[in-house]
Amino acid sequence: MAMPILHRAWATAIGDARAGRQALIALGLNASTSLVAGAFLGSMRDTFAEKPGLLVLVPAAIGLRGNTFTPVGNRLSTAIHTGTFSLSRNPRSVLGQNVTAAVVLTIAVSVLLGVVAKVIAVALGQAESVPLADFVTVSTIGGVLASAVVLASTIGIAGGAVRWGWDLDDVGAPLVSTLGDVITLPALWLAIGAAGVAVVTPSIAVTSAVVAAVVVILALRSSLDQLPRIVRQSLPVLVLAAAVSALAGVTVERQLEPFTTHPALLVLLPAFLSSCGAVGGILSGRLGTKLHLGLIEAVPVPGRLARRDIAVALALSVPVFAFDALGATAVASLVSHDTPGLGTMLAVTMLGGAVAMAAVILVAYYGTVAAFRVGLDPDTYGIPVVTSTVDFTGAVALVLAIVMVGLG
Repeated sequence: MAMPILHRAWATAIGDARAGRQALIALGLNASTSLVAGAFLGSMRDTFAEKPGLLVLVPAAIGLRGNTFTPVGNRLSTAIHTGTFSLSRNPRSVLGQNVTAAVVLTIAVSVLLGVVAKVIAVALGQAESVPLADFVTVSTIGGVLASAVVLASTIGIAGGAVRWGWDLDDVGAPLVSTLGDVITLPALWLAIGAAGVAVVTPSIAVTSAVVAAVVVILALRSSLDQLPRIVRQSLPVLVLAAAVSALAGVTVERQLEPFTTHPALLVLLPAFLSSCGAVGGILSGRLGTKLHLGLIEAVPVPGRLARRDIAVALALSVPVFAFDALGATAVASLVSHDTPGLGTMLAVTMLGGAVAMAAVILVAYYGTVAAFRVGLDPDTYGIPVVTSTVDFTGAVALVLAIVMVGLG
């Protein structure tokens, strides 16, 4: 008797039971695989000690996958809802132009991320960080390897949405974030092997920069109707997002002691940041679609449907953050990483999550509305703005929560 009542209460809170179930499943998968990525991150702590500064790349590189491919999912979702989407290999189709744009942006922003991460590391006191060529090489090789998998999966998810009736706004962001987490760290680890090699590393860095410049110029001069606009609008916001996400890496690296003392916190870090970004992606995607369909207005005070979407985000975040804490504790124990205990992990996650969700809601709503009001595509701008802000504020919130519970 209790379970049906609880289910009905939950369905009322999130509005639509099927959509909520899809979102929870996607978020649960996102959190689970992010914990695997966290275990991988914990095992890399010696690598980051040997190559100072590269930890700055981690949140930004993970975020770049989501920032690049979740907007692809959102744009395809809008195309599905408006009846303009088709699974076509034609490069002029909606799908074809989005795929081309994702490839161009991956190469270009990966190179720029290496430069931005090095500049931020030096500016914030990491003068002994590895050379610029190492940053660019690791960022580009890791980015291309990870993006190949995430791009193929994003296309598959869009196809599944059409075939099985999924709402891409609810499943796209969590699943892309999932893939970004679980693929990016191993890809970066492989790429780090190419760092510091005489002649080879600088050659890769220079070649990557030249290729990035060429593909961006070709995309901007393309005769296709959507490709130049997507690249032109996406490139500045993705670079800005990468810079903000890199600040998250600096925040963690400058407060590294609690994370190395209790590696369970490193296990928690990707799951926590990814969950914040995935919930924010769901909110931003729902708002963007409703703005395109004219169901909500771009006004300063959220209307009824917008408030309902905000309530969905809050309702989804509570079990997801609890799962992050439980999962991080369990995974850390399995791989023999020290943990401060389940109670402390729950306190850290829920305190940090409360602060982070406040930022998620504000940025998701007002960022999406602002983009729409000035004539920009909220599907292109909403996710990068949300996830990059969440990477930084989430890292700060997590560190603050760690200090508050007495671990810092």
